Amino acid sequence: MIGSMSLPSITHLVLLLLVFIGNGTFSVSALRYTSITSLRLARIQRHLEKINKPAVRSIRSLDGDIIDCIHRHKQPALDHPLLKNHKIQKVASRMPAFRPQSYNASDAARRAWQTWHHVGHCPKGTVPIRRSSVDDVLRAKSLYHYGKKKKQRLQLARMVDAPDVVGGNGHEHAIAYTRSTQGIYGAKATINVWDPSVETSHEFSLSQIWILSGSFNGSDLNSIEAGWQVSPELYGDSRPRLFIYWTSDSYRATGCYNLLCSGFVQVNNKIAIGAAISPISSYGGSQYDITILVWKDPKLGNWWMSFGDNMVVGYWPAELFTHLSDHATMVEWGGEVVNTRPNGEHSSTQMGSGHFAEDGFGKASYFRNLEIVDSDNSLSSAQSISTRAEDASCYDIRSSSNTDWGIHFYYGGPGKNPRCP
Repeated sequence: MIGSMSLPSITHLVLLLLVFIGNGTFSVSALRYTSITSLRLARIQRHLEKINKPAVRSIRSLDGDIIDCIHRHKQPALDHPLLKNHKIQKVASRMPAFRPQSYNASDAARRAWQTWHHVGHCPKGTVPIRRSSVDDVLRAKSLYHYGKKKKQRLQLARMVDAPDVVGGNGHEHAIAYTRSTQGIYGAKATINVWDPSVETSHEFSLSQIWILSGSFNGSDLNSIEAGWQVSPELYGDSRPRLFIYWTSDSYRATGCYNLLCSGFVQVNNKIAIGAAISPISSYGGSQYDITILVWKDPKLGNWWMSFGDNMVVGYWPAELFTHLSDHATMVEWGGEVVNTRPNGEHSSTQMGSGHFAEDGFGKASYFRNLEIVDSDNSLSSAQSISTRAEDASCYDIRSSSNTDWGIHFYYGGPGKNPRCP
């Protein structure tokens, strides 16, 4: 009976009711909250109140996500201390004048979209944001770690002309990269989307573009990242999802995935960062891809991102960065996985389609039409591309070029196999 309950128990019960009311359902997983202290649950709820802003409309996606339509002037980005007086940069049209001048729509016939579009859309003046839940936070190591990459050792590559890749702690890559002492002002690629198998909830598999500047073996690396990822820990499922990330201090304290901290300013009411992508490619069947473009606005210096042919999603304000407030010095395209080696053996977490590059179209994953943005805000085919894979017996990469796909590469692999024990 309520009359015989202690104050912590009553608080716990109230918090459980808040979880029920906030989610609209009382899932079986909610029952395990009884093993969590009321103090911890209260901290989680306070954090969720900060990032889950009041919605104009909420949409329950077929995949279980709740997409909240938030007034764009109340989005989480503006909570950042450096953006207190920030005026949201407006987009005059779907293809604004400050976009790289040579940008053209791809001739690809099939495009991957987002699952929640089958249910509804957000009205003008709002931005769609995937709602975070108590379950999402509990899957993280702690509240502090929620939405952040695990701190990594920054290793200096031991290969001639290789990039100083962010490695260690089980992070493995298969990437193409280019450097420029003259500065790089953006990058673009079209990436086909798969649903690679991830062995444990603490591993992930992603395919992305990195825009980089600063020191790889210090504490001042600036990175802007965008692509698709499968991360059971972050999302609670194995669906491929559109994601972004940023950091200005080598992943130590700044930045986060998606909109789970303040920083990235969204202007689009059709694309939900962190939402599932659908449909996806199938082995030997239809191939679906997404196009990601990140470029620096030459007038105000913000780093913009577009998804698809002409969907301007939003931007990272220049104030967030140190080195990237000027320009980038390196771009990387490719795949990354985390291999935790739970039994001392390589995990079976797949990269890309889970097949090696040699399998080619329809079987291996690809990046095509690699381009960079130069100082006069024009797109051009990427030049002087090099490739690297830490262990080609687990995941590999092969690059090529032709008229239709420009500079492109196939990459990926199954992880554990007879050559990768």
